[in-house]
Amino acid sequence: MQNIKWGIMGCGGIANLFATSLQALEQGTLLAGASRTPGRAAEFAEKHGIVQVYTDYEALVSDPDIDAVYIATTHNFHFENAKLCLENGKHVLCEKPFTVNAAQTLELIELAREKNRFMMEAVWTRFLPGIGKLQDVLAEGTIGEVLTVKADFSIDGSGFGPGHRLRNKALAGGALLDLGIYPITFAALVFGEQPSRIQSSVVLGDTGVDDRAFYLFDYENGRRAQLSSSFTHHAPVEGIVCGTKGYIRMPWFLAAQELEIVREGEEPERLKFPYGEGENFTFEIAHAMECIAAGKMESEILPLSETYAMMQTMDTLRAQWGLKYAGE
Repeated sequence: MQNIKWGIMGCGGIANLFATSLQALEQGTLLAGASRTPGRAAEFAEKHGIVQVYTDYEALVSDPDIDAVYIATTHNFHFENAKLCLENGKHVLCEKPFTVNAAQTLELIELAREKNRFMMEAVWTRFLPGIGKLQDVLAEGTIGEVLTVKADFSIDGSGFGPGHRLRNKALAGGALLDLGIYPITFAALVFGEQPSRIQSSVVLGDTGVDDRAFYLFDYENGRRAQLSSSFTHHAPVEGIVCGTKGYIRMPWFLAAQELEIVREGEEPERLKFPYGEGENFTFEIAHAMECIAAGKMESEILPLSETYAMMQTMDTLRAQWGLKYAGE
């Protein structure tokens, strides 16, 4: 496979995880980092042994040696950053949520196809071996017909000030786009489709974003997902898939490092899928590079149509709450 040369837009915390994950792979080179925050790109480059530093994104995408760009900026900038990359002939791996809304996603999809460039949303959970095994177990009918999915991702954000990215409406903050996307993704992975009916309730905080929310999704044939996300309290981060012959529990389902299969009258079966610390993104990065090397324009694991459908689902939820971001 060809050696894909990467640049990074935004040099914050999640960019560090991308860098360490890429370094754990045999292929791929992190060539440059760019940040508009003074000194941050240089600090990032020194930490990860990167040769090239840019203080503006235009210079990054103008670098002829860079093949692909990983976008690690705050949510509100994803659309304009991805558009800049595509217009300058770069392949794009954009951190979730792909954009703020489905209209922006559709515009980027059309542009990527026009420019003949690979583009994918970086939802790392979808590419983990544990998730692949979960889907295999469900396809085999191990727990019978799946009727219910339960998943929650809640964290204690009591120390987050009003300017924190999760609480800052100007940065497209809120629990849904950052945390809720994971339980919604888990339900999509299990059922293989988006819901036919969406109900929800929300608690909006003093900064105007969703502090916590609860989503009830209906699917065909009486199947249902009970999902929630929050940054106001502690709660078990787990996904539970309930079927007619048993259930599967996946603790910390985002990381998908283990699952427990429980069937009536049998001992629970526990399966583990470990990977190295700081290597969370290796699977999605490797997949993206395989796609680029093969000349593909999108991923078969996370096609652009699925990203678009996910954004439509989250648009529906925000519409129910009357939550709009700048420019909408």
